Amino acid sequence: YFLAPVDDNRIHANANESDMSYQTVEYDVSDQVATIRLNRPDCLNAMNRQLVDDVARAFHQANRDAQARTILFCGAGRAFCAGDDRRAHQHFADEAGARDFVDAIQQATREILFGEKIVVGAIQGWAVGGGFEWALNCDFSLWGRSARAFFPEVSLNLLVTGGITSLLPAMVGLNKAREMLLLGERYDAAALQDMGIAWRVVDDDALLAEARALASRLATLPLHSSRAIKRVLNQVATQSIETALQLETEATVTGFLDPETTRLLQDF
Repeated sequence: YFLAPVDDNRIHANANESDMSYQTVEYDVSDQVATIRLNRPDCLNAMNRQLVDDVARAFHQANRDAQARTILFCGAGRAFCAGDDRRAHQHFADEAGARDFVDAIQQATREILFGEKIVVGAIQGWAVGGGFEWALNCDFSLWGRSARAFFPEVSLNLLVTGGITSLLPAMVGLNKAREMLLLGERYDAAALQDMGIAWRVVDDDALLAEARALASRLATLPLHSSRAIKRVLNQVATQSIETALQLETEATVTGFLDPETTRLLQDF
């Protein structure tokens, strides 16, 4: 396709059920829009390994679903995604285990970024760490007025993943990216719109309807031209995206192997 191909073999290897049912996300298609909804509301849709794998598989399915022309990405409950589930975190004793987990995270991003269908994100509540990364991976992101986001990774002895080291400077500039990643400041939806991250900010109770309306509008566009625009814009605007994914993986694997990271995550 372009840049780096999606790893079909990895997706199939991580699929636990042949019918592509999911434990931690909901998937449905209606009026040519595939909806992928994070579904761990009791923990603010925090990321464990099952959720990461389910997101990758659901986007893999949606990008190949003949009934869907666009994708709506959202979360159940009070938050989009509150980042790593610290209760599920275990210290990795060896590099192979850490690398497998980080590769799974990056695979989800590849499915969102490199898949051919346009992705509309509906971001409510908190979008933290990896959840903030997924919001930035969307082609359009609509944010509820009360939404909040930040990157805690550096304070936890880790690096961001999701191609953020390429995407974020392209969106906000290098100085602002340094602020966001090194200082871990928290931003409301209005600030995110001002800096060019939130495409639109809407009232919380209108968020899903507005996002679905946009996804439906995009679904009416000619397939060739709309998918070509996504492909070319991503390739030209973020030419270093694959390099970023590779370098992020190496740094994050190293961070996960450090016992200090586990202590910081458990205290977060």
